[in-house]
Amino acid sequence: MNLREIAHSRTGDKGDTANISVIAFNPQQDFALLLRELTTQRVLAELTPALTHFQATLVTVERYELAQLGALNFVVKGILKGGVTRSLSLDAHGKSLGSLLLNMQLAP
Repeated sequence: MNLREIAHSRTGDKGDTANISVIAFNPQQDFALLLRELTTQRVLAELTPALTHFQATLVTVERYELAQLGALNFVVKGILKGGVTRSLSLDAHGKSLGSLLLNMQLAP
């Protein structure tokens, strides 16, 4: 199952930090699955293709659980190549990273 089948994403960025929220369409049914599958290690692994500009070891991921909203919020520090205004990347910012994360395959 693809993550985008059970959740959507909202994103933002500030400086060199991306903020990626993953929100279950049906929290009662799918939030437990999000908790189990979307670990900080797994999220970093999924975002690694966007890290060709430097080593993934420079990037940190923090996870915040918003159970009442059926959402997880990931703060990804160091991923925006110095920040939106300094990056030479076409679009490695919040929107693209959220879309990349929604391609994740989940175990049923």
